[in-house]
Amino acid sequence: MMAQVLPAARRYGIAVVTVALFAFLAATTDGFLSQANFRNILDQQSALLIAASFATITMIAGGFDISAASVYVVAPLFALQVENSTGNVVLAVAAGVAVGLVVGVANGLVVTALKVNSFIATLATSFMVFGAGFLISDRSVLRATTDAYPAIARTRWWGITTGAWIAAAVVAVAWILLSRSRFGRHVYAAGGNAEAARLAGVPVARVKTICFAMSGAAAGLAGVVSSSRSLSALPSDDFSFVFGVIAAVVVGGTSIAGGEGAVWRTIAGAFFIALMINGFNLHQIDPIWQRVIQGAVILAAVSIDSWTQRRSQ
Repeated sequence: MMAQVLPAARRYGIAVVTVALFAFLAATTDGFLSQANFRNILDQQSALLIAASFATITMIAGGFDISAASVYVVAPLFALQVENSTGNVVLAVAAGVAVGLVVGVANGLVVTALKVNSFIATLATSFMVFGAGFLISDRSVLRATTDAYPAIARTRWWGITTGAWIAAAVVAVAWILLSRSRFGRHVYAAGGNAEAARLAGVPVARVKTICFAMSGAAAGLAGVVSSSRSLSALPSDDFSFVFGVIAAVVVGGTSIAGGEGAVWRTIAGAFFIALMINGFNLHQIDPIWQRVIQGAVILAAVSIDSWTQRRSQ
């Protein structure tokens, strides 16, 4: 009986607790059910959802991409440089995504060709990319000079910002790619048992490199969307964005060991954390305690993942 319950709990548990948290907040929190609050949550989570959807695929393939933070910060600096110079928003977005793609490909090649641990490899490239951001911006804030750049994420369609619509489209692409394609099956195989997958004919190195490339491109797009919302971009060496991405992926139940996970579970994890933070803010909980509780939730998620893996063996 326990053998049947554990896989189901691991697969659907995050959806159950997210619905339960939603119901609890709806019943106990004034203003939670307002349209303005829901729109605010969607808008605030748009950049994270873009990056987390493809970070999920990379983690399932057995990779760990810390460089999402640096790409998120630096890609919009390149995008705004292009926008400032040409006034062309399409080229600006393409530049931001291209920065992430180049970093992702480099990460993939270092991990697969040089056999460097993905955590160490992407940590090292993060510092390099952060440095490039300071150089390209001359250590100053860059701001949009056209009305078209803010429109990337701030235009409203049926009451929802285009940033949220972009996030929904990216999530849909990642979801379909992972769950409905041959490439998705290769991702699970590469992360579950790389040697067995290689013997079965799966091009493991190519699959992992593509995963890192897509993760980098998604982080670049997330940075552009975020800078469009804020109307500016600032060089920094802040890793906080990737911590939010990893939290969503891990709380959603994707195994840090690889081979197991789903995009929809990451989305549920992201909204579980977003609802939790939203509830904290509406109840005016001290931000210090918010951090303590968030850390405890992430630790619990990783512990449950480790425990269920041991029980299933």
